Order: sequence, then structure tokens, then C-alpha cells
Amino acid sequence: MNESVEKNPSGLERATLGGGCFWCLEAVYQQIQGVKSVVSGYAGGARPNPSYEAVCTGVSGHAEIVDILFDPQAISFRDLLEIFFVIHDPTTLNYQGNDHGTQYRSVIFTHSTSQNTIAHEVVKELEDSKIYSNPVVTQIDAAPVIYPAEDYHQNYFQQHPNQGYCMAVVAPKLAKFRAKFKSLIAPQYS
Repeated sequence: MNESVEKNPSGLERATLGGGCFWCLEAVYQQIQGVKSVVSGYAGGARPNPSYEAVCTGVSGHAEIVDILFDPQAISFRDLLEIFFVIHDPTTLNYQGNDHGTQYRSVIFTHSTSQNTIAHEVVKELEDSKIYSNPVVTQIDAAPVIYPAEDYHQNYFQQHPNQGYCMAVVAPKLAKFRAKFKSLIAPQYS
């Protein structure tokens, strides 16, 4: 991996994570101090420019992901991963709750050698601590081409907090994050 892709000229870094429906991850990561942007998208598949329909059917092979731009002076990649492992179940292969399919796999797409190292360390720490009764199945791969999801998927929870899925699935994950990581919540969300 090329270490130069980890930081852009503004000193910001990217983190790309998949752990179920991207609406859940997006809602959480948007509320974290030091996170500058969160884009829902697709990564890790074989077809270029996948549509939501191609991803949902599993035809494209992509995972639903969030692509996060963050300030490492305000929040570390490790912190982002610690949140990631609290807000989804990394022990279930290709599903989260009622969402089933390879598009819902647990995956960390790394943008540098140091991110790869940290991701492996965090997974090993989870395994060693026996927090989960089943093995962690999170994939760790070098970041492939990342495709933004369609516009209607962006900021989904913010725009549709009363939608059924948002109330039943996204809101509880957001509440879990807020209860456990109060010190990491951006002031405008406190």
C-alpha cells in the first residue's frame, strides 16, 4: 500500500467501513467530532459503477460502505474502529440483523499500511478479549475503487428519521453509540 494515500494535502485521512446497511453507519459517523464528511457508497465488487439494485441482489459483489473523511488530530483511526465494532456485529458473515447478503458483510477497507496494521491489531485484541462468543469475521482489505451511492441514500437518517427502518434499526444503533462514546460526539450533536 502507498502510505501517501493516507493523508491528503489538508491533513485529513480516509476510513472506509462496511458493517451492514450504510444508513446505520452514516448516521453514527456523521455525529463524531473530527469527522468532516461521510459518504454512503459501494466498494469491493467486480462491476464498475454499480447501482443500488445490482448491489442489493449481490450481482455486483460490492459491500455497502461509508467513506469517511476525518481529522486525525481530532479522532484516530483506532477510535473510528472501536466505534465500528460496537455498532455492528462483526461475527455474522454477510448479515446484520434482518439484512442478509454479501453487501452487508463486515469489512474494513484500508488506505495505508498503518491503517492495515491498526485494523489487524484491533481485530486481534477483540479476539483475545473474548468479547464475542463467536469469531470476528470482519474482512480487512486494501481500499478498492469506491463508488458513491445514489443521492437519495446520502444523509438518509437525517432526512427520514421517522421512516420505519430508521426508527427500528438506525435509531437504536445511534443511541448505542451516543451512550458509549459521549466524549466523541461533535458539539453540534451534544
